[in-house]
Amino acid sequence: MENYQRASSVEKPLVPPVPGLPPDTLEMRVRDGSKIRNLLGFALGRLESESTRRIVFTGAGRATGKAVTCAEILKRRLPGLHQLTKLHFQQTEDAWVPVVPETGLDPLTVRRHVPAVWLLLSKDPLDPNEGGYQPPGAPPGLGQPLPRTPPHTPQPKRRGPRASGHWQGGGGGTRGETSRRP
Repeated sequence: MENYQRASSVEKPLVPPVPGLPPDTLEMRVRDGSKIRNLLGFALGRLESESTRRIVFTGAGRATGKAVTCAEILKRRLPGLHQLTKLHFQQTEDAWVPVVPETGLDPLTVRRHVPAVWLLLSKDPLDPNEGGYQPPGAPPGLGQPLPRTPPHTPQPKRRGPRASGHWQGGGGGTRGETSRRP
């Protein structure tokens, strides 16, 4: 490809995976060079006002992780948000032209299918039967929240022989050795 240079790159427009979103839905297109601080500052400002009820984060390629991070941070800062996640592929066409036109090389068109993510966060309840739905308070990657358990309090270490006859704790042995004391 050293004999070619990129002339243009065209991304095919994305069709929203969930049709019928209200027109006041805020769409945040996350790019690889986007700053998370800037994205979150704008999104938080809009969601804290009562005019915006839904926000969509989209990211493709290397920006997918950044879009997920933005959604997760936003869910922590504004509890009670419902989430709907959809994965798809975005098609990009790159046009390449020869660096030196007299070499007899033909122009090239390269089509790439890049993984992309679409994350809808809503203050209003969403359809729980929709694939990719997370209710408010659900841990990332799970559809239902885990039950709360009391915090575990560690027990103090017991010194002395166990039922098996081996001593527990302290010992001058190397790794993997068990010593018996009479």
